[in-house]
Parts: sequence; C-alpha cells; structure tokens
Amino acid sequence: MRTNERIRVREIRVIDETGQQLGIMPPPQALAIARQKGLDLVEISPTAVPPVCRIMDFGKYQYQEQKRNREAKDRKSTRLNSSHLGIS
Repeated sequence: MRTNERIRVREIRVIDETGQQLGIMPPPQALAIARQKGLDLVEISPTAVPPVCRIMDFGKYQYQEQKRNREAKDRKSTRLNSSHLGIS
C-alpha cells in the first residue's frame, strides 16, 4: 500500500477522513490537504482509473488492521479447539 510521496501517478481521486469525495487532483495538492489536517494520503485502490486515495491516519489504520487479524486468528483457533474437544 503506497502512502504520501510514494504515490506516483498524474491524478488521483481523493476521499477525506469523513468519507466525502474531494474530487480528482494531482497527488501534491492532495498531500498538501492531508498535511494541513495532520494526516496521511493512502492509496486504497491502485487499479481504479484514476487511483483512489484516502486521507487518514495511516499508523492508526495499520494498528486496527493488525488487531483485526489477531482477533480473527484467535476466533479461528478457539473454533478449532472447541470442535476438537467436542469430538473427544
């Protein structure tokens, strides 16, 4: 997932932190808006034409993704353990 200055395309569609579309603009302009808000510009759909980027707190997003993955892994493990106990 590319962020901030790593986004190297001519135009991007920008969505702000509230989910409102800001339109199509060059990445430096979108990055300036994100920086004013103290947030990051994150490419969420690189295959779209033009690519879709969202203004968000990328560190918080990464933390929430890791947390979701851990919880999913724990649920899977619990399900497997309880099914093994039920068979015994």
